[in-house]
Amino acid sequence: MGESSKKDAQKPSFFKTVKAEFGKITWPDMQGTYRQSIAVLCISIILGLIITFMDTLIQFGVNFITSL
Repeated sequence: MGESSKKDAQKPSFFKTVKAEFGKITWPDMQGTYRQSIAVLCISIILGLIITFMDTLIQFGVNFITSL
């Protein structure tokens, strides 16, 4: 029983570990955040246009096949 209490005393607490890990975080600067936000916006718009085009093309094909 005495050994288990010694092991518990040696373990760092959860909150101390979390605090230590938060100290390792490096946040991006304003310019990096801006550039990444623009990249995400551009990719989202491009993918939206591609999906819209594909949907219209597939819808046209299905309508053509069902009208036969």
